[in-house]
Amino acid sequence: MSTLFTRGMAKATELTRAGRLQEATAMIRSLLNPADIRPHSSEPMVAGEVVDGEFTRLSPTPPAPPERAAKPDRAAKTSLAETLRSIAAGGMPARGPLTATPPALAPGAQFLSLTCTAPQGSRTYRLYIPGKRSDLPMPLVVMLHGCTQTPEDFATGTGMNGLAEAFGCLIAYPGQPSGANAQKCWNWFRPEDQARNRGEPALLVGMVRDILRDQSADGARVYVAGLSAGGAAAAILGNLYPDVFAAIGVHSGLPAGAARDIPTAFSAMRNGAPGTPTQVAVPTIVFHGKADSTVHPGNGRALLQRALEAHPRLTLASVDGVVSGGRSYRQTRHVRADGRSMAEHWEIDGAGHAWAGGQADGSYTDPKGPDASREMLRFFLQHRIK
Repeated sequence: MSTLFTRGMAKATELTRAGRLQEATAMIRSLLNPADIRPHSSEPMVAGEVVDGEFTRLSPTPPAPPERAAKPDRAAKTSLAETLRSIAAGGMPARGPLTATPPALAPGAQFLSLTCTAPQGSRTYRLYIPGKRSDLPMPLVVMLHGCTQTPEDFATGTGMNGLAEAFGCLIAYPGQPSGANAQKCWNWFRPEDQARNRGEPALLVGMVRDILRDQSADGARVYVAGLSAGGAAAAILGNLYPDVFAAIGVHSGLPAGAARDIPTAFSAMRNGAPGTPTQVAVPTIVFHGKADSTVHPGNGRALLQRALEAHPRLTLASVDGVVSGGRSYRQTRHVRADGRSMAEHWEIDGAGHAWAGGQADGSYTDPKGPDASREMLRFFLQHRIK
């Protein structure tokens, strides 16, 4: 990253924090578009008017072939000023009505309201215990919501509680309070929340340990999945705690180590980021809309690459499919000799920043996409910690 770009992003951060969004928007646009920089000047222009355009990908990756290309949904487009406003609050933009009403319970099921307290702080969470349960310990899936969402809204949108009945799983939904982040985002870009035994990762693992202590949960089959900022946090948990999580799912998120502060968070969301190399990669399933203008789809490809680093001898298989009455997609699988899928990448044509196959009653969902919740559970249950 050039000195000019770094200095410009630092100045844009100051302007954003000061609430001067017009100037910050113009500053960043001039940094991302060299034609807007004054000739014979070392400083980017600061325009006097609002520049409120939509994201444009800057990746050198060639466009999709005509038969697979699709225009982004109008509701999925995000203005630069809106993104700045969200990053200033510490997270990613979010849209859509929220539902605070918990989804209906199956007969005999419970949806508990609990609190985890640890040296790093405390968080409330909802825990779904299916009505249909065996005498054996059940798998546990931790679901991390996106910005502005709530555990109840995320449970409704993903439809995960209904699948828990079919698969026999416990589902935990941690809640991020506005006191920890103004937009209720998980703080994926802060150094203190990217270290083992520190910050939010340690607190979330403490929550898992509470559930393993108090419920009939299988410690060898604990998984974590998330959307957007929650997806980025899930990637961090998998990177830091491969001894706790047997597999991870990241929807519209970023790889671990994608950012260390607000300027690098903006750059990673805008252009993609490679993330941090790892020697112990947990099995990973990734979903990303190809028309996502909030988190660049290149982040999904980076997540896949990181997952493959520790698994050099896998067989590649890809399938193109279409949801009946919905979107087309490509599923890429990397499979072991025994048939287990160690890494998967689902690229969804025309999809924006939303949970694929989600329920319309929840926010940030795309009912026209493939069923991410079902596919994640199918992927997770192949894996366990030995």
